[in-house]
Amino acid sequence: MRPSFHPRLTNDPFSDPGLYIPFLFEKRALLFDLGELRGLSPRDMLKVTHVFVTHTHMDHFIGFDTLLRLFLGRDKELHVFGPEGFFRQVEGKLAGYTWNLVHEYQTDLTLKVTEILPDRTLTRTYICKDRFKPRENQVEELYTGILLREPSFLVEAEWLDHRVPCLGLSITEDFYININKQELEELGLPVGPWLTQFKKALYEERDPKSDFLVTCKKEGIATKERKFILGELARKIATVSPGQKITYITDIAGTPENFEKAIRLAKHSDHLFIEAAFLDRDRDAARKKFHLTAKEAGNLARLAGVKQYTLFHFSPRYNHMVQDIEQEAGDAFQNRPVGQTPS
Repeated sequence: MRPSFHPRLTNDPFSDPGLYIPFLFEKRALLFDLGELRGLSPRDMLKVTHVFVTHTHMDHFIGFDTLLRLFLGRDKELHVFGPEGFFRQVEGKLAGYTWNLVHEYQTDLTLKVTEILPDRTLTRTYICKDRFKPRENQVEELYTGILLREPSFLVEAEWLDHRVPCLGLSITEDFYININKQELEELGLPVGPWLTQFKKALYEERDPKSDFLVTCKKEGIATKERKFILGELARKIATVSPGQKITYITDIAGTPENFEKAIRLAKHSDHLFIEAAFLDRDRDAARKKFHLTAKEAGNLARLAGVKQYTLFHFSPRYNHMVQDIEQEAGDAFQNRPVGQTPS
């Protein structure tokens, strides 16, 4: 069965961090972190609806300008989340440009920016035609650890320490709906946008006895509509299975407090994306810079019980030592002494 989202790093492990999470059969994606976005095509970036920034060091936030430039002049709504002080930094970027022409645009670009505090979140709206001046109606909500909840998934965060507050991030799918194409063909139904609405109805747990209208639209053929009972259609074409969990952890010191929080966030993840900035032999440098070693990354992945992990955010000092980093993390993940080859 094919999962609903297929995460991939935005760059190679020596370049700016970031995780791109596109959704299967949807023109939609999420981003964890906004480093340089050279690994993404404009088509990829235009799918992005929500961005979650762990902290605003340059290598995690410089891509904001790239995304804004691409979205400018388009009818888009972009949601951006970041830690305490995020409004000041977003508004600083917006203030760096001259917006005297945007009131003439026919399109309506809107930024919804959420600043995450330990006990609450604050959301401000910035509209392009208003020269990105913040609207007065700021929204305040209680912060429970959940940043985004939709019918099919939720995004959670954990406060971690990188000498500044840094967010660990996780996306969890409620369940996955796999469509049987053979059954579709036997019913004479095409693959199309109606499947998104069908899945949405299941995620929202609508009454299985209710009617569901399938709109079949093909080029050169008149649009046809067919009515089904939602539950009966689901039994014929859909298989429901447990959803996946993806966790992203970067830029944290290898302290007991960080480990406890990161393990809780990553617990039983299907895929953990985790930084491994230094080798264990340079753990003193890792401590000073508040980063993880490859050994610590492997240990964290093992203790969290993840199914698989991907390492990234390597220090440039290891430019020709990728295998050493992977070996060290692998030894720790398998609970072997570092450097011991498996029998």
